[in-house]
Amino acid sequence: MEAPHSPSRREMLAYHARPRSSLRTRWVVLFLVCIVMIGTYYSLDIPAALHHQLQDTMESGAPTPSTKNFEFYFNMLFSIYSIPNTVLPFFGGACVDRVGSSRSLVSFGLLTLAGQLLVAVGGVARSWPIMLAGRFVYGLGGENVCVACSTVLNEWFDGGEVALAFAVSLATGRLGSVLNNVVSPAAANTISTSAAFAVGAMINFIALSASIAIGYVEKRERKRSSRRAISDMLNVSLLAEADMEEEPEGNNVSGAGNSFISEGIKIVGEDTTHYFDDDDDDDDRIHLSSMCSFGPLFWLLSLSCMVVYGCVLPFNNIASGLLLERNYFKQESRDCTLKYPDRCTAGTFMQTYSDDNTNPATNSDGSLCPGRNCAPILSTSLNITRNENSTEEAAWDREIYIYSILKPADVDCGDPFWSEACVADYCAEQSKATITAGRIMSIPYSISAILSPVIGFGVDKIGGRAVISTLASIMLIAVHTALALRTDSPVLPLVGQGCAYSLYAAVIWPSVPLTVRPNLVGTAFGTIMAVQNLGLVVFPVVIAAIHDRNGGRYLPSVEFFFVACAVIGSFAGLLLNLVDCCRSGEEKGMLNRRKPRAANTGMITSGGSVDGALHVDLDISSLVSHSTTL
Repeated sequence: MEAPHSPSRREMLAYHARPRSSLRTRWVVLFLVCIVMIGTYYSLDIPAALHHQLQDTMESGAPTPSTKNFEFYFNMLFSIYSIPNTVLPFFGGACVDRVGSSRSLVSFGLLTLAGQLLVAVGGVARSWPIMLAGRFVYGLGGENVCVACSTVLNEWFDGGEVALAFAVSLATGRLGSVLNNVVSPAAANTISTSAAFAVGAMINFIALSASIAIGYVEKRERKRSSRRAISDMLNVSLLAEADMEEEPEGNNVSGAGNSFISEGIKIVGEDTTHYFDDDDDDDDRIHLSSMCSFGPLFWLLSLSCMVVYGCVLPFNNIASGLLLERNYFKQESRDCTLKYPDRCTAGTFMQTYSDDNTNPATNSDGSLCPGRNCAPILSTSLNITRNENSTEEAAWDREIYIYSILKPADVDCGDPFWSEACVADYCAEQSKATITAGRIMSIPYSISAILSPVIGFGVDKIGGRAVISTLASIMLIAVHTALALRTDSPVLPLVGQGCAYSLYAAVIWPSVPLTVRPNLVGTAFGTIMAVQNLGLVVFPVVIAAIHDRNGGRYLPSVEFFFVACAVIGSFAGLLLNLVDCCRSGEEKGMLNRRKPRAANTGMITSGGSVDGALHVDLDISSLVSHSTTL
C-alpha cells in the first residue's frame, strides 16, 4: 500500500503564507477605499455645483480685485487643480511603490484635506488667491489618492475580483460627485457658500480617517502573516534537521535541506514581497526617454483622450451655470419691466412703501412676466440705507445699498437684505433653480457609475475598443449640438453624455497597454494621464475666454467648442481604427480584438516575468531576530 503523501516544505509554506486576496478583510478594505474615493471626488466637484452661489459670494461685497473676471477665476479653480497633474503621474506611482500604498494614501489624504480647508477659508474671506492655492494643494493629493487606492486594491484582490473591485471603487467615486451636486447647492442656499465648502472638508476628514483605517488593517494583517511565516520557517528548519539525522550518510538530503534553508524558497502565486523584500524594482520605473519610442497608435489614443475628456469634465465644471442659463433660470427679455424700476420687488422692505406694497413686472401688452423657469426681474437701481434701530435690518451685511445700475452679479442671496428684505422672489427662484440644475447635471455621472462596470465586462468579451471610442465621440457631437441649438429639456442630451462617457471610459484605459511594449506600460499610463491633464488645464481657460467674448453667456459658443473637441475626437478615433488595421503580424487589429495579448496585460513581477510568480528569498536568522519586535 502506497504511503500517504506528506506535504513538502514548499507546500507547507505556500499553504500557510495566505495571500491577502484570500482574506475576508479584503471586503473591509474595499469599503474603506470606496469612502476615500467618495471624499476625493465630492470635494473636487464642489465648485461645479456652486457656480451661481459662488458668483454671488465673490462678486457682491468682496474687495475690488476679487470682483473682476469671475468666469476666469472660476474656471481657474479647475485648471490649477490639473496643473500639478501634468507632471505628478510620472512620479506618483513611484512614490507609492517606495513608501507603501497605505502610507502614501494617508499622506495624499492630508494634502486633500489641507487643500479643501484652504478653499473653505478662501470662501469665507472671499479671496480668489486663497481658493486657488487650496485647489493647487488639493491637486497635489487628489490624483495620487486614486493611484494609491488602485495600488491598495491591486494588493488585496486577485484574479477576476480585481476588475470587480476597481469597478466598484470608481463607480462609488463618481457617486461622490452626484452626492455633491445634491448636497452642496442645498447647503449653500440654506446656510452659505463657505459652509458648502466646509462640508467638503468634513467629508475629506472622513476619507482621511478611512485611509488611516486601511493602514491599520494592513499593519494588522502584515503582523499576522509575519508571525505565521516565522513559525512555519522555524518548523521547516526543525524538520530539515530531523531529516538530516534520519537519512543515511550517503544521501544528499541533508545538503538539499541546508541549501533549502540558506538560499531561500520560491513561493509561486504569493504576494508577500511587500513583507520581506525591500529591494527596488528597476523594471517598473518610468523612463521619460522611452516616450520617443511610442508609435502613432499611442499618440492618437492620447489625443483622443485629451479632447474627449475635454468634452466631459470641463462641461461638468460649468454644467450648473449652463443649465441655469439654458433651462432653469433664464433671463427674461428686455420687454419685461417693473412697475417701479427703482424699488425692491418682494420681501419685508416692501412694507416701507406707503403708496403701493407690490411691484409687479409686465410686458408691453400688460401681461405679467416673467414666465416659467425664468429669473424674476430685478430693480434697475436702488438707494437704501440700513435703519440701525430696526432689529430686522440689523442682520443685513452692509449699511448702504446704492446701485445706479443693479446687475444680477450684485445680488448676494446669502445676505438677508437680498434674500428676505428686497428681492426675496429672485433669491427663492434662484435657490430652486440651482437645486434642480444640481440634480440634472448629476445624470451623466449617475449613468456612468451604473454602466461602466457592465460595459467594461462586455468589452472584455466582445472587443471593439477602437470602434467604441469612435462611437462615443460621435455621440458627444450629437449631445453638444443639441445643447447648443435646442431649448427643450436637457435630460435626453445628458443621458447621451452619460452613455458616451461610460463607453469611452470603459475602453480607453484598457487600450493603453495594447499600444506600447510591455516594459513601457507604466510610462505610457503616466504620459497619457499627463496629456489628459494638460487638456484639463487649457480647456477651462479657453472656455472662460469664450464666455467673456460671448457677452457673459455660455450658449451657444461654449457648446460649439465642445462640439469641435468631439469632432477632433471622432477623427482621432477613425485614424486609430485605420492605423490599428494597418499594423502587421499579430498586432494587426489588436485594439478591436476580443482578448488582448498576454504580454501586455499580464502582471510584470520583480523577476521580469508576466505569469504572476513571485520569488521571495527568506533568511531564517533574520526572521528569528525580527520575531522579537512582533
